[in-house]
Amino acid sequence: MKQNFTVRQGALDGIESFLSVARHLSFRAAATELGVSASAISQAVRTLEARLGAALFLRTTRSVGLTEAGARFLARAKPAFEELVAAGQTARDLGQRPTGLLRVTAPRAAVPILLEPLIASFCQAYPAVELEIAANEELVDLAAQGFDAGIRMGKFIAADMIAMRLSPPFRLMVVGNADYLRVHKRPERIDDLAQHACLRMRRSDGAIAPWFFASGNKAVEAIVSGPFIANDFPTLLGAAVRGVGLAQVPGPIAAQAVKGGKLVPLLEPFAPMTPGMFLYYPRHRQMPPKLRAFIDHLKAQQDIAGKIRAMAKTGRRS
Repeated sequence: MKQNFTVRQGALDGIESFLSVARHLSFRAAATELGVSASAISQAVRTLEARLGAALFLRTTRSVGLTEAGARFLARAKPAFEELVAAGQTARDLGQRPTGLLRVTAPRAAVPILLEPLIASFCQAYPAVELEIAANEELVDLAAQGFDAGIRMGKFIAADMIAMRLSPPFRLMVVGNADYLRVHKRPERIDDLAQHACLRMRRSDGAIAPWFFASGNKAVEAIVSGPFIANDFPTLLGAAVRGVGLAQVPGPIAAQAVKGGKLVPLLEPFAPMTPGMFLYYPRHRQMPPKLRAFIDHLKAQQDIAGKIRAMAKTGRRS
């Protein structure tokens, strides 16, 4: 037997009219409140009574009163209807101004580099928005896990997402501690990594990621081995600084350690270029104002940073 999956219509029809009549005990006053005719109110209530199978009002030429069924219906329908009205107002507020919880997923390494300088200024500019940053390495399904946006390297972003660039392209760098390199011969070719302790990344799907290189115009994947595995770049970087082995990490993450002399860049001629970091989010017919505010804030901060860099290059002062 074929099932009927048609959604029942009109479950709330007449409720507002009923509540208004019950509040005023007058069909005419209810009509004035709702801006319709008294006959329209009367018809709406009659239709509701027919659907419920019970009379809700006692009507005479002089007065209107509630039946027992009407009084019991009022006791439960009034708070339920008020909750619906409040829910509608909440949704309306979320659709008209930046407010509510904004959830963003990002790799741990991206938080201090890309987000920490922006978090305080965004929270100050939009106090009605609660900003939640979930730092993890997993490739998150934004809709399924309740995130508004994510931050990832461009090559990991699904094609159906809208992406906004947050960083220029950068290289993946192989780095090692000077003490480690005093004991182990410095690698000059990709094949030399077979003789080294290589720190590896476990992906969110459980697989161990190979190391990536560029040899001329050819992309090369190298299967390496070593004593330590982690699931994020900052942990791998920390292990490399302590001399556990060599690590391959994004250039911006290693930059400070390299500048401070804690790590040495290796195999630089083979370092591959990546597209950089992006903010990504689903296509929206109506973008939530909280997400629009976050995107606009990021763009504004990028514009300011770009102007400062340009001024530093030319030597001009504001």
